[in-house]
Amino acid sequence: MFIVNTEFVPDARIVSVLGMVQGSTVRAKHVGRDIMAGFKNIIGGELKGYTQLLQESRQEATQRMINSAKALGANAIVNVRYATSSITAGASELFCYGTAVVLEKNDNK
Repeated sequence: MFIVNTEFVPDARIVSVLGMVQGSTVRAKHVGRDIMAGFKNIIGGELKGYTQLLQESRQEATQRMINSAKALGANAIVNVRYATSSITAGASELFCYGTAVVLEKNDNK
């Protein structure tokens, strides 16, 4: 699956637009990560536990979006975006969306 955050793909032609696809995940904070984050707020530095949580969330949301695109018969997703929102205290949603398309590679080169 080819995934880009642009509206087009260089050296390819969109032959069919299949529609919007999305994937999301809702994750809750971990009490151990919260304790470590509290210490980091005092001394400064990267909150590695939260960085890892966000990376895992992005991967899961992206894979769910890809699965939706494959179900439609797409071979690419264009104009991909990510968004987050707070669901409740201590839990957030990571949302990934884009447009499922069928690409044809240009053989002009």
